[in-house]
Amino acid sequence: MTVNKRIVLSSDHGAIELRQAIAAHVTSRGWVAVDIGPTTTESTNYPTHGEAAARLVTSGDCQLGIVLCGTGQGIMMAANKVKGIRCGVCADTFSARMLREHNDANMLSLGARVVGQGLALDIVDAFLAAEFEGGRHALRVDMISALEA
Repeated sequence: MTVNKRIVLSSDHGAIELRQAIAAHVTSRGWVAVDIGPTTTESTNYPTHGEAAARLVTSGDCQLGIVLCGTGQGIMMAANKVKGIRCGVCADTFSARMLREHNDANMLSLGARVVGQGLALDIVDAFLAAEFEGGRHALRVDMISALEA
């Protein structure tokens, strides 16, 4: 990773508090948190926020992204529609680690109604600490990327 590690965070209105806690947490771990909101609890649409975060990752402005909504599912689906994004929902640390090691994921999705703050921070740590293993997994990641063509 580069010296200036940047990670984008976004959510819908229902996950603001957890997103802000994660932003503070990743900052304490040496990352630059690019929190693109929203900032109010007024109802908002998770596809808009998932796409915006994904575009910052694919542009190279941010190395990784974390997106949140109630379950993590909808915002993950939106992020994955952006070419070059591999985003998965995790509710445990093992899956978060495997998401990076085997799938070379560049985004993590969390459900604010599914995981509490303590577990969410552990999941984030597992995701950020893991690195892509390559090897046989690279072929599979290439196969996923080919589906976008």
